[in-house]
Amino acid sequence: MTDVVENEKGSSNNGSGDDASQQVFQRPTGLKGFYYHPLTQVCLLGMVCFMCPGLFNSLNGLGGGGQVDNTTSANSNAAVYATFAVSAFFAGSINNKLGSRLTLLLGTTGYALYVGSYLAINIHPNAKGFVIAAGAILGLCAGLLWTAQGSIMMSYPTEDQKGKYIGVFWSIFNLGGVVGASVALGQNFKSTANSVSNGTYIGFLILTLIGVTIPLTMADPNKMIRTDGTKVTAVRHPSWKTEILGLWIALRTDPMIVLLFPMFLASNWFYTWQFNDYNGAIFNIRARALNNLVYWLAQIVGSVAIGRLLDQPKLSRRVRAFSGWGVLFVFSFMVHIWAYFYQKEYTRPPVSLPETQRLDIFGPGYTGKIFLYIFCGILDAMWQTTSYWLMGAMSNDPAKLAYFAGFYKSLQSAGAAGIWGADGQGKPYMNIFISTWVLVIVGLIFAFPMIYMRVKEHTDITDETLARMDDFGNILPAEAVEAATVEKSEPEKVAV
Repeated sequence: MTDVVENEKGSSNNGSGDDASQQVFQRPTGLKGFYYHPLTQVCLLGMVCFMCPGLFNSLNGLGGGGQVDNTTSANSNAAVYATFAVSAFFAGSINNKLGSRLTLLLGTTGYALYVGSYLAINIHPNAKGFVIAAGAILGLCAGLLWTAQGSIMMSYPTEDQKGKYIGVFWSIFNLGGVVGASVALGQNFKSTANSVSNGTYIGFLILTLIGVTIPLTMADPNKMIRTDGTKVTAVRHPSWKTEILGLWIALRTDPMIVLLFPMFLASNWFYTWQFNDYNGAIFNIRARALNNLVYWLAQIVGSVAIGRLLDQPKLSRRVRAFSGWGVLFVFSFMVHIWAYFYQKEYTRPPVSLPETQRLDIFGPGYTGKIFLYIFCGILDAMWQTTSYWLMGAMSNDPAKLAYFAGFYKSLQSAGAAGIWGADGQGKPYMNIFISTWVLVIVGLIFAFPMIYMRVKEHTDITDETLARMDDFGNILPAEAVEAATVEKSEPEKVAV
């Protein structure tokens, strides 16, 4: 893991292109080399998200957060995503000012509070307000965590490794859902209740608190060298004014990112129907727990599969981009046509279905319904992985990618807040399902011209506007940045 890969292309600024300023640095060896290896750091990043958002997803995947009444969970999630949308939009500036490790650390704390609120409502049923307030606080924290995560995950790999690194991260992250679902299934397999036990929430809370400490063990991003010997661009920490200006510059100088906004909006929209209006609506707690387990296992399969396609060395980057889009298009129609025939069979009841009327794992028709849920998990993982890969194809600069990740999570969360709010108001299941289907297809239609016009075989310094911005917000010519980089790094240059 410590060798320099001679055939990978990179520049001292962004790990891309064949320009004259290409610099290769000596990577550390031994245990230090292992620790500072980009894949090691992405794995640690995956563990952070395994313990925090992974367990959050597992809890929500049970339907209603494991509660009988879905309304409190829906309202709490609406609060999560409403504050998440605001926080994430500005989180790129916060990440670039504070640094990714501190931003990650601050971001993890809200997840422990959120899990603890469900334990509180299990003990004190009148604590619904606390669950909703915890959701609002979590949204603020989640914006920080996911923006820092996106910046690290998309900037550490070389251009031909991005699909692999995103797939590895997504697999580890979703192991949190797998572990959480396994705990829930084991604790509730023989349960006759329709909500999970205190022990389940306590187990989740302990794991989440462990996740809060992991960012303290991660390497300084400014010391990271990619596997091809190119340095990850050091993120400046200028004034808040300059960082907010950078947010606008990122949007103004790369407007094609706007064509991905519908895709971003759709990326959490479908969770409401899947978790609450399908899994939470018609299955008993045992079936919900098993469905939850296979859903997150399917995520691992989906992320690895699409990651391998997006990094396929025999295909050009543009062909890989269009291939990933095509796979998403086919899967989107397949899953939603399949789901439509199930959705026609039921509608939102005035109250929660009693346990005796809910579908059990040994009930008739369960096999087909669990396989649909598996394919929902695969589609979700492929959607998220492709979204990150497309952003990574537009830039290698961690500062710019932090802004892109902020746009992604902000729009994603705004959509989720709206649809969770609609679910909390009792909108018909079919209405929520149709809105999900339509938005997914619209997102793909808008992404197509972005891929056609913006995805190139390599990203070079001329594409990296923010990497050329000084501490006062001035954009320097690409030639000046390249010359300064060569002069600054000359003593460390390694012959290849």
